[in-house]
Amino acid sequence: MSDLVTRAQLVLLARTLHVPVERLAHLEKLGPHRLHELQQRLAVPLFDQHQAVFERIAALVPLIPLSISLPIVQKLVPPSMTGRAAGAIGVIYPDKAIEALLRMDVGYAADCAPFLDPRTVGQLADDAPPAPVVAILNELLARRDYITAGPFLAYATPELVRAVEAGVPDDEGLIFSASYAYSGESLSAVVRQLLAGSGQRLPRLLGTVVNGSKELRLAALSVFARCSPEVIAAVGDILFEVAPPSAIADLITTFIAADATADMLRFLGHLSPNALTRLALNPVVSEVAEILVDAVDGSTEVAILRGVLEPLARTPAEVRRRAGLRLAYLDTSTVLALPALAQAARLWPPLLWVLAATDVDVQAHIGELWATATRVDLAVLERRIADQRLDSLLATLTTTIRFLR
Repeated sequence: MSDLVTRAQLVLLARTLHVPVERLAHLEKLGPHRLHELQQRLAVPLFDQHQAVFERIAALVPLIPLSISLPIVQKLVPPSMTGRAAGAIGVIYPDKAIEALLRMDVGYAADCAPFLDPRTVGQLADDAPPAPVVAILNELLARRDYITAGPFLAYATPELVRAVEAGVPDDEGLIFSASYAYSGESLSAVVRQLLAGSGQRLPRLLGTVVNGSKELRLAALSVFARCSPEVIAAVGDILFEVAPPSAIADLITTFIAADATADMLRFLGHLSPNALTRLALNPVVSEVAEILVDAVDGSTEVAILRGVLEPLARTPAEVRRRAGLRLAYLDTSTVLALPALAQAARLWPPLLWVLAATDVDVQAHIGELWATATRVDLAVLERRIADQRLDSLLATLTTTIRFLR
């Protein structure tokens, strides 16, 4: 994952700890995976430390009708307390929690939402009728509280996604909120539902991105680059239908200028053949070919190499010649890794097609380097690549099981 996801996880961690995000800036070097794990581990004890008190409050729920207690609560109890108590009530009396959600004022519910136990958010998204959840989402988006709205989208069921598609008109808000969802598999499930929905929301969403601010474009890239390959291919086809070549060029230059090249390549590598061809013929690719190749330097991530080779292999010979020259003279360890990466990801055809456009002396240089690679070097690389595949498979299985429950 990228610096964009790292930043989102840092903001979420700061929200959990109730501190300014600037105080945690030094933790950026942990990366998105460790920041997400840290936030999850800290959230549990913070929400559980007053569990006994909240359970005693929950014991009153069956004794006092919500029609009597809820108006009093909304007038007298701070939203921070109600939001935290809702976790215990939701676990012990899920039906009562849903009834309360139906009766509660939308504004007060949105005030409580930032203080909900994340485990309760998932339960509400699973069990509650979509209408009140959509109303709360609309209120949160109107407030631009994208950090709070993000988890609702991350836990969204197919039914809730359909309701959001029909009932949440704020395209920008949805994109910004989704960028705070950590799981790429959950994002894939949401986008997959939007692709299959009758509302045809994706073309409008992508049109908003194309015409939007740099921040919106980066948020959208963070979302779509984490989706599964088939979802990226479908989204890419729509993008190339709604955006003219000049707009595609502007997106590419925006991402590169914002140091989001790696995320962009993770997205580009899974475009359909037709979209890749249209991209390759865009003059911007010729202008940034060497910059794209530089993103491979020092990386053993298959997705980044794919994002470089698949478009460049479809460019005119002169562009391929320059790209191949740049590739050949990257750091020696990077060049030595290319065969293992190409073998693992079935990227030999685009790799060889790029190198075939280079001069003979460049090809000889690469051949000499590859001839010196030891079996130990290749074995280490193959283990790293296998780990990438296993991580991806486990994450996909986890999300699939959750959506089938």
